[in-house]
Amino acid sequence: MTPAAIWRYDAYDPARERLVEALCTLGNGRFAVRGSTPECAADAVHYPGTYLAGCYDRRTSYVSGERVENEDLVNLPNWTLLRYRCLPDDRSPGEWLGPDSAQLRHCDVQLDLERGVLTRHLFFQDAAGRGLRVSHLRIVHMGDPGIAAQLTTFHAYGWAGTIEVQSVLDGAVLNAGVERYRNLDGRHLTGHRSGFEPDGVAFLSCRTSDPGRLIAMAVRTVTSPRCGGRSVTTPTGTVQTYLLRLGRSRSATVVKTMALHTSLDRPSGSPLVTAVEAAARAPELPVLLATHHAAWQRLWAEGELHVPGEAGRILRLHLFHLLQTVSPHTAELDVGVPARGLHGEAYRGHVFWDELFVLPYLDLHFPEVARALLMYRHRRLPAAREAARRTGRQGAMYPWQSGSSGKEETQELHLNPRSGRWLPDHSRLQRHVGSAVAYNVWKYAQATGDRGFLYAEGAEILLEIARYWASSAEFDAPLGRYRIRGVVGPDEYHDAYPGSTEPGIDDNAYTNVTAAWVLARGLDLLDELPAARRDELCERLALDATALDHWAEVSHRLHVPFHRGVVSQFAGYGELAELDWAAYRTRYGDIRRLDRILEAEGDTVNRYQASKQADTLMLGYLFRAKELSDLFARLGYRMDDEIWRDTVHHHLRRTSHGSTLSSLVHGWVLARLKGPDAWRYCEEALMADVADVQGGTTGEGIHLGAMAGTIDLVERGITGLEAGPGGLLVAPVPLREFPRFAFTLCCGGHRGIRLRMLPGRLGIRVPAASPGPLDIALPTGRRTVAPGEERWFRLRGGAS
Repeated sequence: MTPAAIWRYDAYDPARERLVEALCTLGNGRFAVRGSTPECAADAVHYPGTYLAGCYDRRTSYVSGERVENEDLVNLPNWTLLRYRCLPDDRSPGEWLGPDSAQLRHCDVQLDLERGVLTRHLFFQDAAGRGLRVSHLRIVHMGDPGIAAQLTTFHAYGWAGTIEVQSVLDGAVLNAGVERYRNLDGRHLTGHRSGFEPDGVAFLSCRTSDPGRLIAMAVRTVTSPRCGGRSVTTPTGTVQTYLLRLGRSRSATVVKTMALHTSLDRPSGSPLVTAVEAAARAPELPVLLATHHAAWQRLWAEGELHVPGEAGRILRLHLFHLLQTVSPHTAELDVGVPARGLHGEAYRGHVFWDELFVLPYLDLHFPEVARALLMYRHRRLPAAREAARRTGRQGAMYPWQSGSSGKEETQELHLNPRSGRWLPDHSRLQRHVGSAVAYNVWKYAQATGDRGFLYAEGAEILLEIARYWASSAEFDAPLGRYRIRGVVGPDEYHDAYPGSTEPGIDDNAYTNVTAAWVLARGLDLLDELPAARRDELCERLALDATALDHWAEVSHRLHVPFHRGVVSQFAGYGELAELDWAAYRTRYGDIRRLDRILEAEGDTVNRYQASKQADTLMLGYLFRAKELSDLFARLGYRMDDEIWRDTVHHHLRRTSHGSTLSSLVHGWVLARLKGPDAWRYCEEALMADVADVQGGTTGEGIHLGAMAGTIDLVERGITGLEAGPGGLLVAPVPLREFPRFAFTLCCGGHRGIRLRMLPGRLGIRVPAASPGPLDIALPTGRRTVAPGEERWFRLRGGAS
């Protein structure tokens, strides 16, 4: 086992415990368990959480006199809870022990990334010198998506006696892991029913409030040495108590094996009966560990990325959490990409546009999972159509925040923790999410060659989004161009013009350019479709020649605002005031959430040329220089290297980086420009969660888009790699901080292609079982690599 495979914390620090819990979460793509210490229920320091992908519940709260409805990813019963205390011979019981006990002398947490195993070691010592070592081991099984297990081992030092252990199944849990949501109703579980079956199996069933999904957990508790226990039910769970003898050479163990089943499962059946049977027949822990490890080995073989050094260690952690959130098991579920993983309750577990940063990796490694995540969007196409209809538009308008049903889940109020005020939330006006969905459909099909999906579900998604953009564009006769009004861009700060009572801004450059791209791809797709399918879709979507001519016209004449020779973020952006950035940094230090600072001062960020994150510059993330130039040329604008470079520097100087995606996108864009500050932003993206650079947000759930984006930065950003119908395009933009790395990928019908980057050299190996030669487009010309062959190419000068 290499050091890169271990993520470790060698001391207990209450101030960072929530961070440790999030970064030590274990999951298998179906459900995940935060890396909380087993001894503690939820309190001000600790927050156990178990989250099932796609398990949402809707509650209504009243905040500041307003009715607020929220759909939340539900915190499920806590099955990990294990209390213990020492009963030395002839002495009264000691205190219940845990990391916050005064007797704690040492705590060590280790996350084995290679095997998907979390271990926690604690050592306690009382005033008389009696010691107790406690070790916990936990897995969420990657092979069997319904099973998790936890082993606890006790060893006494300097004494002999009894330890009292309580194995608890606790259903009295809330959604209370995010401080700013505390005014919202977090009680999602009701109808608790608990009991026991033979052989130490405890069970708990409950249901969510709306829509009333059934949830069942069964836990088999086995002790060694074996002993009889006392079992008690509570109104919301179970408690099993055991008395275990310890001696100088006699340790004791407790194994909890948990099975989770719900009414979301297929095939349908009784979740409770299924969970009890699964817990009772689950293999013993050594077998579970072996099969769990084997499943992780298969995952790493398909999804490997080898980067040396500390950056590689962090990237491996990022990849570990990505694979735990969207694993091959996800392909069997009706779920999207939760922006904060299955690691906490921030953003209420909702699906945003983060799949834009996640799917490129999945396209190249786990295309079946990428397809399933796109099918989540297709199943919610009717809801997107209805949303567009309600706003007087055609086509499909996807929500900024999505959950179970596909309706808009974005809150209408948000709390500014700095001022304590609840404020209107207009972020639902981020209509650009539809372009992200369409982009993912197109790129998936290009990378995988899956024309079956593109011509069927993919065509329906992309064409309906194109219809929405065509119906949203309004012609401005004096300007001679089409405009898209009343939106919010990726920046999120600017949700209105200064002094306006109407939300939204006009002609967000990113929104308009990506809308033009979607319309162009829609026309391309219609030309490519088989005639029968084309006729069918045109008939169903009322796409006659007049409608398609309108698409073409809008895609050529959408307005893109400029000011002082650079692309404006939106119409009127260049007329906003300049912020005294130095003064605010001096006054506040960290100004990432500049919007909150200004609102607390009685001001608004809408008055200033200031962005939370990359907005206009997102265009440089999605499109290469040639693609960007062609897009602007289609729209009748000039975009050359000088204009783009000036645009990048203009907006970069006016960005507060209030999102973890900001440093990622700026690092990517600067790397493509070979900018001297590229590594600074890439490094910050790498550290975003492990160092909690946003100040306490990682403990509420990891930032999955940023984690996946750093992996993609290496695999596609630095290599300049794009997979398409013509094979692999490779146009490296090297970063000296990543001089060498290797990964495997899929392309078209090829699987297991291995790519290795060395300074000035590129190696590509095609497996012998591949269907044919792989075409490679390099800056030096086109090459082919035959099945079973490995070829090396000089990045300047051809094949070696």
